[in-house]
Amino acid sequence: MKIKKGDWKLFLMLALFEPFFYFLGESFGLTYVSATVCSVLISTIPVFATLGAWLIFKEKLKVINYAGIIFSFIGVLVFILNKDGSISFNTKGLGLLLIAVLSAVGYNLTLSRLVGNYSPVYIVNVQNIIGAVLFFPLFLILDFNDFINTPFTFNMFKPIIELAVFASCGAFILFAYSVKNMGITKANVFSNCIPVFTALFSFILLGDKLTVQNIIGMVIVIAGLLMSQMDGRKKSFDEALALTGKTA
Repeated sequence: MKIKKGDWKLFLMLALFEPFFYFLGESFGLTYVSATVCSVLISTIPVFATLGAWLIFKEKLKVINYAGIIFSFIGVLVFILNKDGSISFNTKGLGLLLIAVLSAVGYNLTLSRLVGNYSPVYIVNVQNIIGAVLFFPLFLILDFNDFINTPFTFNMFKPIIELAVFASCGAFILFAYSVKNMGITKANVFSNCIPVFTALFSFILLGDKLTVQNIIGMVIVIAGLLMSQMDGRKKSFDEALALTGKTA
């Protein structure tokens, strides 16, 4: 498969948004804020992606779909709020995570211009190759000395393999396939399930406790997700792409 001349800039933008800027913003942001605050900000991606899809691609849904997106976001808030109803955060961390959110939205909008012409596996392959080139100078500057001075063990490297296989390849391929078949808005709402599944796996695998508040939040998120997926699209995804001058 060959990349069309005019699509090279789209692939470069794709890799700049994710993995480059997104993972820099998220990883460094998590050093300043808790995973709870991170979950809240990441859950705003469907809201911003919906706005972007509406402004740029004229992708429209029914009222119940938009209500489901908002409902799902409220469920995330219920899920992660402290007992006193507060959320503690750091301004610097908040700014870094905002970069991650905006990068995710840019990734979504750019991806939608490519999924009609290239397979999800091919897109992620090119995206990760360009991403590796972008990260390499930073690795040499920031981490190379620590890397060569750290003894290599399989247990240390195992999480990196898992992140590469599941988070950096598998998840991206499945997401690209979903955007191609469902559209930006409906595919993105599923990201609100991240804190829900994190809690469930922590409960099953790590023995963490699930509170009544957590369970209520989960129910709201899932209800919102179901509402957002109800058959209400007024325009097909291909029609939305045609409005941009890029057809499959």
